[in-house]
Amino acid sequence: MEKEAKIYVAGHTGLVGSAIVRKLEKEGYHNIIKRTHKELDLTCQSEVQKFFKKEKPDYVFLAAAKVGGIHANETAPAEFMYLNLAMETNVIHTAYEMQVKKLLFMGSGCIYPRIVPQPIKEEYLLTAPLEKTNEAYAIAKIAGLKMCEFYNRQYGTDYISVMPCNLYGPGDNYHPQHSHVIPGLLRKFHEAKEKKDKTVTMWGTGTALREFLHIDDVADASYFLMQNYSGNECVNIGYGKDITMKELGELIKEIVGFEGEIVYDTSMPDGTPRKLLDSSKLFEMGWSPSIKLKEGLAQTYEDYKVNRNKYRG
Repeated sequence: MEKEAKIYVAGHTGLVGSAIVRKLEKEGYHNIIKRTHKELDLTCQSEVQKFFKKEKPDYVFLAAAKVGGIHANETAPAEFMYLNLAMETNVIHTAYEMQVKKLLFMGSGCIYPRIVPQPIKEEYLLTAPLEKTNEAYAIAKIAGLKMCEFYNRQYGTDYISVMPCNLYGPGDNYHPQHSHVIPGLLRKFHEAKEKKDKTVTMWGTGTALREFLHIDDVADASYFLMQNYSGNECVNIGYGKDITMKELGELIKEIVGFEGEIVYDTSMPDGTPRKLLDSSKLFEMGWSPSIKLKEGLAQTYEDYKVNRNKYRG
């Protein structure tokens, strides 16, 4: 990407989009186009077309999405399906119409089947049923990456799709019902510490395995791939190691300084038993993560403490 190029980061206020903006600015890109949801509704085709015709971006990072944890996905599947499909189809098709040079579509590791060999290779996509707790979101994301593939095949575009594992970092959504696991646990343990509670309850059995990657690492990997990769096959972006939910809880308990005990509500779902991405394709290209989990969690906790008045939803 040329330093003077116009780069549109869709979803720049979100966790991933804001990290991509930081990375681009660090690398010397200053012609970055940003629009909030109030300024541009990506679910409205006419608004998206008008925006692209006016701004004419050279490159697009499509990081805008409706996201949430298990509770949010289970209670609003239609919303997750519609909003994500609408944003993806509008941006990808309009990028083609306006001859955008290259587009990166931000997928999600949850697109893979519930039960597949571990670690999960890119070719395992669509080989078995999806995890029911986030099926709507996963199907919408699969549609987006397939749309990129089909536009490449039919129109000769240069659109790539990346599949990150579970992400976390400063600026995350700490809502008590709609957050992902790490921000939700950081808030829960912090509030329990403030109230001097004797216990903190975690969902499930604690045995589920998850892989977590800091947002600055996923932004770094996305920038690397925009510079070094073209192809129809999606690319996994992972940390390379996973951790049980019990281990994660104990680590967050230590970082927060909570002195009580952790109890597990086994009536609540664990979700997919294990989800570790095989990121060997990316690692073999020469990229690797740089932020260790404990370091990243401590950084994220400091962000929450400083900005928590914004997260009292």
